[in-house]
Amino acid sequence: MTFDLAGHLGAMVRTVRELERDGRPARAVIAWRIYDTDAADLWDAVTRPERLARWFAPVTGELVLGGRYQVEGNAGGTITACEPERRIELTWEFAGVPSWVTVTLTPEGEGTRLELEHVAHVSPHWDTYGAGATGVGWDLAFMGLARHLAEPQAAVAQEALAGWFASPEALDFIRTTSDDWGRAAIGGGADPDWALKAAEATRKFYSGEPPTAQD
Repeated sequence: MTFDLAGHLGAMVRTVRELERDGRPARAVIAWRIYDTDAADLWDAVTRPERLARWFAPVTGELVLGGRYQVEGNAGGTITACEPERRIELTWEFAGVPSWVTVTLTPEGEGTRLELEHVAHVSPHWDTYGAGATGVGWDLAFMGLARHLAEPQAAVAQEALAGWFASPEALDFIRTTSDDWGRAAIGGGADPDWALKAAEATRKFYSGEPPTAQD
């Protein structure tokens, strides 16, 4: 598979915001990049099950406003807002814990900016892994989408790339994105020592390394 991974990583922008949701401390993990396609094609890629299965994962359910969806082997939830070719909002419910995802499409020049915001309450999981807990997973999705747009008929979902995850390229990708989320957390006001420690814990988790005693 021919793909400019370095170019993709250079196109990504990541930020972290502190906020409250339902009266509780929460964090927003935000990632975006501009894809070289129009909003109609990008919307189709992120909402049509046949295409989602190629770059993200099989998704079932009622993919309409108010409908319930399920990502195979991952989260499910409810679609709470939908403006075709512009914005979709949904709950992201994993292991009984709700969080909230918003995807926004904005035409920019000859391409389209895709921004994803994932808001979750602060938890022990966040305390351990920080922004990378969800951020690296979404980075993998952004990469899968970029690969899909480069080769629309290729299967580039995570299961199709299973052998890739042990490669030096994959380990570099995980290290780069984990570190970038650590820096984004620091930019959002997090304690630098904690953010860098959490980024390293995230890197080990996604790389399949066991945690050490100091983790």
